[in-house]
Amino acid sequence: MHPRGRAVASLRVTIAVLAAIACCSCTIRPLQGVLVPSSETVDAASQVPILIGTTRARSSSDVGEMFGRDPSNEMAFGQVTVSIPPDHSRAVGEIQWPVTLPGDPRKDFVTTSTEYLDRAGFGNAVTIVAKAKHRSKAMVFVHGFNNRFDDAVYRYAQFVQDGRLPVVPVLFSWPSQGAANLGSYEYDRKVATQSAAPLAQFLDVVNSNPSIKEITLVCHSMGCLVTLDALHMKASRGSTISKLKNVAFVAPDVAFDQFISQVGEMGSRRPRIGLLLSQDDVALKISKSIAGGTNRVGDINPEEEPYKSAIAQQKILVFDLTHLGGDDSHSRAFDEVSTVMGMLERRLAQGQQLGEDTSRAASAK
Repeated sequence: MHPRGRAVASLRVTIAVLAAIACCSCTIRPLQGVLVPSSETVDAASQVPILIGTTRARSSSDVGEMFGRDPSNEMAFGQVTVSIPPDHSRAVGEIQWPVTLPGDPRKDFVTTSTEYLDRAGFGNAVTIVAKAKHRSKAMVFVHGFNNRFDDAVYRYAQFVQDGRLPVVPVLFSWPSQGAANLGSYEYDRKVATQSAAPLAQFLDVVNSNPSIKEITLVCHSMGCLVTLDALHMKASRGSTISKLKNVAFVAPDVAFDQFISQVGEMGSRRPRIGLLLSQDDVALKISKSIAGGTNRVGDINPEEEPYKSAIAQQKILVFDLTHLGGDDSHSRAFDEVSTVMGMLERRLAQGQQLGEDTSRAASAK
């Protein structure tokens, strides 16, 4: 075999092995039907409503998936309520997938309701959740590579619950293939670059809701490419999202030079920006190899140059999660969400807001 062919084959195997390792740390999940609502409820379980905007087409093969992997030319909306078992009966930081459907709400994550919505219905649903939960802040989450729609819904519900986040949870789901192989990675990256404009439009929809006073945007992995491009696109047109105050880039699968360049081009009217990274992020090291050795911003050493100076110049607040350890370095911000939220609270309690000079404190301890 030609050396290049061997290298590509090696990358395929590596990605597949990593996916298998990641799955081994979780309960084996059903392949279909996860989002079919269950009629059984448990008083001690928590109900987490997720409001949804997506550029995925409705699933034709799995009613329990709602939206599949195929892209749609139009934005679709929906709502899913996820029941999460009490902390004492689950491992906090993990998703307890039901082994068999519909699942046991005493120990499994279970879907309790789903609904397809139009744009007006989505706006009404956001207002209802905001009033019912007495919340005026929305958090919009953009998932990464290798995510099915149901993966993204359940992961976000886990993140909101374990972080005790006092927000209206809003998910933007772009049409990732939900498969861990080189072909799917390349496909997902292409689709991600095409998803920036829909995300920008979706943020405008959330921004226009009078019940929402402030928006925080959180993206993960390849979803940070979607987010970065969307914000850069808005800024290049002289447009802003008035209620968007903070953006958290979690393990971003974005070239460092591209990240710094586009953040700088957003100008002074951009929202405050935080970067959560891990220097031992194995997934991003593989991404770096696929990209021909281009450094990813999610696994740099923020104390080394030229990273340190560039980060300080753009006033980006950095949280280095390397010391947290764990089996999944690429998703530890979600697995260790309680610890990460504690870091944020301590940093803010010290009076340092997102966007202040971080040259003296690039690593959160």
